[in-house]
Amino acid sequence: MAYLGFSELGGPAMARAAVTRPVAEPTPAPRAASLSALEWQVVALAQKDRIATLRSPGRLAMAMGALFGERHNPRLADPQLEALRRMAVLSWHHGYTVAPHEVRRFLAAGYSADQYELMVDSINAGRTARGANTGLVIAEVAAAA
Repeated sequence: MAYLGFSELGGPAMARAAVTRPVAEPTPAPRAASLSALEWQVVALAQKDRIATLRSPGRLAMAMGALFGERHNPRLADPQLEALRRMAVLSWHHGYTVAPHEVRRFLAAGYSADQYELMVDSINAGRTARGANTGLVIAEVAAAA
């Protein structure tokens, strides 16, 4: 057992200072990144959207819409959910190779880098599984022929 002689270090005043020193508040542990159920639905629905849904319709598309009726507009009214849909569409089509300005736009909409990473990792797992399933079906068809 060790003994520390406070009298050698400055006496009782030093001991009181050590005991009454303010203790720093513990920093809260960072929350794990997550998306709400609604946000995950937006990500899932974006799987079927084409890249063309990210652009505003041109003159020709507007004229065709006037002639044959309007097409379904996949854009969402909530700007934050639309930013999520936009990033999800890009990620479903391009995986991790999304343009940096698109990532900045996503982060500016209020999402965190951890949420972006979670979404893209999930989409990549879905893309891999979908590709594996497609490859299996093709292999079975080729083996049957």
